Amino acid sequence: METASASGHDDFLDFIITADDRVRVEGYRDGFEQGTQRGLQDGRKHGASHGARLSTEVSFYYGFALTWKCILQNKTDAKSRKRVKALETLMGMIQKSPHDDAEYSNIVEDMEKVRAKFRQVCSLLGVPTDFRDYVKVASGVSF
Repeated sequence: METASASGHDDFLDFIITADDRVRVEGYRDGFEQGTQRGLQDGRKHGASHGARLSTEVSFYYGFALTWKCILQNKTDAKSRKRVKALETLMGMIQKSPHDDAEYSNIVEDMEKVRAKFRQVCSLLGVPTDFRDYVKVASGVSF
């Protein structure tokens, strides 16, 4: 009987000694799961915010190019044809980009190319590339 009692006593001591390790492991696991969930939520929010900004930027470039193309399309001089060609290239770059592929890995490089083409188009058209002043004025307008 003493052996069983001593064995139970040893098991209880082992339980107490290992309790700290068990609590630490459980705490780590729980913290890791909560951190993963929070990270996913924050990542989605961050991605949606940046995606919206990028979408706004691309939409602006496309609308800008389409508007200027409509203005210049009936002009036949060489300078206007060159401008229209650059505008069509910009529009083509935007249309060819994968809009629905969230895991597209070359988005940064592609956007730099689109921005560079936009600056080139602005130079050809003789318009400024910084539209912040125009956006500020437009945002103050209320209908």
